[in-house]
Amino acid sequence: MSAADGAAAAAVVVAPEPRWGLDRREAEARLRRYGPNTLTREQPRSAWLFLGRQFRSGMVWLLLGACGVAALLGEGADAVAIATIVVLNALVGFLQEYRADRAVLALRALTAPSARVLRDGGSAVIPASQVVLGDALVLEAGDVVAADARLLSAHALLTLEAALTGESTPVDKQVGALPDSTPLAERKDRVFMGTSVAAGTAVAEVTATGMDTELGRIAHLVRTAQEPQTPLQQRLEGVTRMLLVLCVAVGALVAGLGLARGQAGVELLLAAVALAVAAVPEGLPTVVTLALAVGVQRMVKGHVLVRRMQAVEALGAATVICTDKTGTLTQGIMEVREVWPPESTQRVLEVAAACCDAELGQGKEAGAGDPTELALLAAARARGVERSDVERERPRVSEQPFDSERRRMSVLRSDGVLYVKGALEALLPLCRQVPPGVAEALAALAGRALRVLAVAEGRGPDERDLTLVGLVGLADPPRPEAVEAVRAAREAGVRTVMITGDHPATALAIARELGLLREGEAPEGTVHARATAEEKLHIVRGWKARGEVVAMTGDGVNDAPALREAHIGIAMGRTGAEVTREASDLILTDDNFASIVAAVREGRGIYENIRKTLVYLLAGNAGELVLMLGASLLGLPLPLLPLHLLWVNLVTDGLPALALVMDPAPPDVMRRPPRRPEEPMLGRREWAAVLATGLLDATVTLGTFLWALEHLSLEEARTLTFTVLVFCQVLRAFAARSAGMLHWEVGSFTNRALLAVAAGTLALQVALPEVPMLAAFFSLVPLTAAHLVGALGLGLIPVSVLELRKLVPRGRAWSRGRTDAQV
Repeated sequence: MSAADGAAAAAVVVAPEPRWGLDRREAEARLRRYGPNTLTREQPRSAWLFLGRQFRSGMVWLLLGACGVAALLGEGADAVAIATIVVLNALVGFLQEYRADRAVLALRALTAPSARVLRDGGSAVIPASQVVLGDALVLEAGDVVAADARLLSAHALLTLEAALTGESTPVDKQVGALPDSTPLAERKDRVFMGTSVAAGTAVAEVTATGMDTELGRIAHLVRTAQEPQTPLQQRLEGVTRMLLVLCVAVGALVAGLGLARGQAGVELLLAAVALAVAAVPEGLPTVVTLALAVGVQRMVKGHVLVRRMQAVEALGAATVICTDKTGTLTQGIMEVREVWPPESTQRVLEVAAACCDAELGQGKEAGAGDPTELALLAAARARGVERSDVERERPRVSEQPFDSERRRMSVLRSDGVLYVKGALEALLPLCRQVPPGVAEALAALAGRALRVLAVAEGRGPDERDLTLVGLVGLADPPRPEAVEAVRAAREAGVRTVMITGDHPATALAIARELGLLREGEAPEGTVHARATAEEKLHIVRGWKARGEVVAMTGDGVNDAPALREAHIGIAMGRTGAEVTREASDLILTDDNFASIVAAVREGRGIYENIRKTLVYLLAGNAGELVLMLGASLLGLPLPLLPLHLLWVNLVTDGLPALALVMDPAPPDVMRRPPRRPEEPMLGRREWAAVLATGLLDATVTLGTFLWALEHLSLEEARTLTFTVLVFCQVLRAFAARSAGMLHWEVGSFTNRALLAVAAGTLALQVALPEVPMLAAFFSLVPLTAAHLVGALGLGLIPVSVLELRKLVPRGRAWSRGRTDAQV
């Protein structure tokens, strides 16, 4: 059957019967009783909510505790410094999330829709919010249906329900009485809120409004769906808990040793503050926020709007992408895919164009009319046939519009030719001449899940003695970039699952064309057809229950609950429904499925950067802890004051760390399998690196402090130790860029920010003891040139050892290669 042909009937007005509709008083009474015909919108989130989110980390509360102790001890500078760090970290995270949320709110429609109803025996246009139960909606082509309604009368009515059911082609609607148990996509006797009329006219009685509609039911599912924590949040919380336990354990040990030696309580508390500051990487929240913010900016350039920053990294951890078909994997428009017989393509399209009512736009302008006719006219235009030329050269004489019983449309033109198109089974009995092989051609086209339209012509006004010109196969084609995106996802170890409300045959054909299914592969688990909103939600929950990290993409209202339930919800910005955008974490502003793969790559790169930066920061904290603990065990004075440790963690560690997270993603990041969902952020190898590097830093700095205590004053010893520690940690950042590649192999100029930060930080450290005000604030004294040269030499030891360590596996591989060659 031709879904296009109802467009000719769009001008036919259905005459309302007197009993249809409501009077004004009854309508007002029902509006008071049942409330307005609106969906409960997700309210804009309070700025206080975004600010409060920044204080959920245990690390933040540990720092606040250290701030309080420092204030009680009268260490005002330490207390102010710690408090400033906490506030700045919170503000950076708050501003990024709040700005993204406001951007999404700006996408909402600015005007309320209207509806035409029958009131007091006549037609009236009212705000859609005032439609009530029992109202009679008057519908025609182009209208958006204001509420769920049962058809009272319909003429060649076709509706577009892709946003609600996933059905990619217009749905033929008829008056009838189907049971309520009929699947949503097959309820031909009803129209639904939020869908649109493609062709024809109708009058329908409203049966549900607001949250009681099918659209409202989906909106309710969105609110009840659970928003899970992202993998990054879970892993960082695990690291934070470990740091808290370590801090308490070391603090208890130091306190016990101090009490055994008879140290004063104030001195013990000051040591506890110093240890808390040493144990916590104060720059970590800022580093993570910046890493995500950098990812956000890179994604914006790649046409991805980020609502929730943590979703940037979470997408990189995705093991399954559940994606809608219509408008996401496919273009969301009908297209002529094949014409039979091939040698008659020109004539087939000429006849089809002469039997159309749609108007094709110019250039990028959208056309007006039925999607199937627009596809026919687009294919005809590609062959040099314009409908406007046909109308001018061969004006219409008469026409017989399409209806669901005839299943065909015909137009008689001034050249005496009758142009006919419709379902093949409706045209064949009327044809005197039929090309050989039509049955085989029909089977082949239908087997590829194409929608088949027959085209015929004859002489005179009667639909008889026709000549079958050919067949046209139409479909909603895959996006060209989606094929490559699916392949790239498979190469990256990410499983793509299609979930659609479309027909199973159509879904399977598209899946095979996209490469989702290989020849002979069973579709179970990979392709889900005729899926309702509840079933999509169930599928996502099923994958989550198996321990997978799930991303869900879609544009329709029926995708929104699953988007909210998934670890990462991705909505289409152009064609996506408002409720779908509000349920999402990411929005594709160009509706390009390929942007998802680029976002996965960015997410993986961000995770790698955060992990290597975390190792870098924690190695510094481990070195500081071992230094402070070692001095305590040896009965030495504090080698560094809390303010020194804050400076190291925030400036000399923090600034290089901020530069490290700006590294580009490794070239092979999309050739690796996704990390396991249960994999910790720091595994055995990472913790071993943290401890080994920390011991290396501590050995250098504690040795410096022991030597300095014998040859210099306590203030000079602390200043020298402070400077050596800073040099060690700044220079070590160059080795931290890659676990296996030497710095020159990574490329010095691939991260210019790190070069600038390192040079600036080293210069600033040299200046601190030389500026009287800063020297007094940090309790430092000037160093001699010899001491500075020695500090630089000592600072080069850790980075040199780490770089040389990278050569060991290469030496083993070279040795094995030589042995194999000799054998």
